[in-house]
Amino acid sequence: MSTTRRSNLLTLGMLALLIYFLLPLFWLVVASTKSTADLFSTFGLWFSDDVSLFSNIGKTFTYDGGVYSRWMLNTIIYALVSAGGAALLSALGGYGFAKYKFRGNNSLFGMVLGSIMVPTTALAIPTYLLFSKVGLVNTPWAIILPSLVSPFGLYLMRIYAQDAVSDSIIEAARIDGAGEFRIFFRVALRSLVPGLVTVLLFTLVATWNNYFLPLIMLNDPALYPITVGLASWSSQSVGGSGSTGDLLALVVTGSLLSVIPLIAAFLLLQRYWQSGLTTGGVKE
Repeated sequence: MSTTRRSNLLTLGMLALLIYFLLPLFWLVVASTKSTADLFSTFGLWFSDDVSLFSNIGKTFTYDGGVYSRWMLNTIIYALVSAGGAALLSALGGYGFAKYKFRGNNSLFGMVLGSIMVPTTALAIPTYLLFSKVGLVNTPWAIILPSLVSPFGLYLMRIYAQDAVSDSIIEAARIDGAGEFRIFFRVALRSLVPGLVTVLLFTLVATWNNYFLPLIMLNDPALYPITVGLASWSSQSVGGSGSTGDLLALVVTGSLLSVIPLIAAFLLLQRYWQSGLTTGGVKE
């Protein structure tokens, strides 16, 4: 009886969490189907009589010369390059910490753990000052280079590589005459794929949603990512009238469109978490 009651409580708790996480997304979908006037005159969690979704999407992509498409392309480039580079560097560093013994290994890894505690926003101003010295401010590199450094990704890959990559496989590859980089890319990397995908997704989401760093690094609207671009539209819509006053509906629709690639990336990459860790790793 107590087990059934506990199961019911857990089920209710999970349903409450599901509603909590999905309710904002549902509101975003509903709000994207409304005009700016309907956003304030109809119930927020249900559709209005006049569905304006496709009209809003068209206006979002055509407003101000189609700058939204440019922002979306910028965000995709920033996120993919940053996520791919951060995942590879984290895999290399984590594999090195896990499988090589050298002086200062634990001390350096302790510094990595300490850097996780530092908020990224606290590093934004020092990063801006450094990049301004070398002329990288207001360039794509001002967004990509800081995103390549992922202390949490390095920590995660170090812990993952410790058990995922067998020492016997590495020794067998060395006996066969393989170099260290060849061992990593041809043998170890296939075992690290689930961890690599995890770091890739974490960095992808973090870079995609990054707002403060692009805000201080970029002053050219053509280089804006989605976050800064939509924020600029939102500021223009406050107290505006006419086409400027209608920007609020475009901000909501643009926010919905910006979420879709992240959902697609998660659905496409989640299968790699279920893949075998050492498939093909052992010689027949």
